[in-house]
Amino acid sequence: MEGGGTVTCGSWIKRPENVNLVVLGKSSRASSSPSVLEIFSFDPKTTSVYTSPLVTYVFDESEGDPMTIAVNPSGDDFVCSTTNGGCKLFEVYGGATDINLLAKKMPPLQDAGPQKCLSFSVDGSRFAAGGVDGHLRIMHWPSLRIILDEPKAHKSVLDMDFSLDSEFLATTSTDGSARIWKTEDGVAWTFLTRNSDEKIELCRFSKDGTKPFLFCTVQRGDKALLAVYDISTWNKIGHKRLLRKPASVLSISLDGKYLAMGSKDGDICVVDVKKMEINHWSKRLHLGTSIALVEFCPTQRVVLTASKEWGAMITKLTVPADWKEWQIYSLLLALFLASAVVFYIFFENSDSFWNFPVVRNQHGGPKIESILRDPQSSDDQNMWNAFDPLDM
Repeated sequence: MEGGGTVTCGSWIKRPENVNLVVLGKSSRASSSPSVLEIFSFDPKTTSVYTSPLVTYVFDESEGDPMTIAVNPSGDDFVCSTTNGGCKLFEVYGGATDINLLAKKMPPLQDAGPQKCLSFSVDGSRFAAGGVDGHLRIMHWPSLRIILDEPKAHKSVLDMDFSLDSEFLATTSTDGSARIWKTEDGVAWTFLTRNSDEKIELCRFSKDGTKPFLFCTVQRGDKALLAVYDISTWNKIGHKRLLRKPASVLSISLDGKYLAMGSKDGDICVVDVKKMEINHWSKRLHLGTSIALVEFCPTQRVVLTASKEWGAMITKLTVPADWKEWQIYSLLLALFLASAVVFYIFFENSDSFWNFPVVRNQHGGPKIESILRDPQSSDDQNMWNAFDPLDM
């Protein structure tokens, strides 16, 4: 990916017909070039990003550098926070190769100051912003009508995530606390429980549609843990040491099957949610520097990672292959054909009503005529004699 500047943020953009794009924010600190947003095309066959951007947006010097990006699940727009200019809305339009950006102001966040976290709900109906100053805002999308405006939600917002049904928002703070908010009315629901020596740092809700959980990275002294909370009670039900070092970023795949953690020294690991086991580990991927971004591709087992030292990278995951749609239909067709063959064999070899064996002479029993014929009736006798012997 060409261009000067240091990568500070980024994300995937899922467009119609399974077209995926990558948007990156770059600061001007490492070069003489201005701060920019660049959108790149992703090649699914080579699982790589083209070197030249499809479109570039140049920030005004007064806006500062891009800090974080949140993309609407629809893929039609995204929000970018800057160090000096609050947040700006970008509409994405055009085809796969002629993408364009339209920058718009966001009145509720135009002069809100640096926002550490931005997030859309899974259904795209709500948007949340958490400031470096601890200010939390939840609003309806796209009307931007305020649901919650809480200046003292945290000391400083560290991370946030919406639940799958968009009912809850989890937020964490730099002081180690974590809170749960009702997104319908903005009510502060509860604090997550923790021990006195624990700091809750990052959070992600489960997204697979089964029993809902909240995953949190927890630092207990020098031990790094991944804790699991049951959201029906908000009680911690267990924890596991997986990354075994402090995590700098936490992400979950769109289908909820995998969690990804990036470390502060450049490693990433990908965890199978059902088994809570590591399926992929890339050590020293961003050697010696903290990973600032790990984002799953919406349609493939690929992740986008970024750090200030090494920039953005695309990594193909070594996880079990998913069943493709055509494979599922092929399996169903094979099962149907196998069932048809089994039925045919059973039919040919069974004594069914429609295939009853014909017996011409059955010794030891009376003939059918003697059973059915009334010996007192000559008319009946004549009637039965009009037909051939009846075999059963």
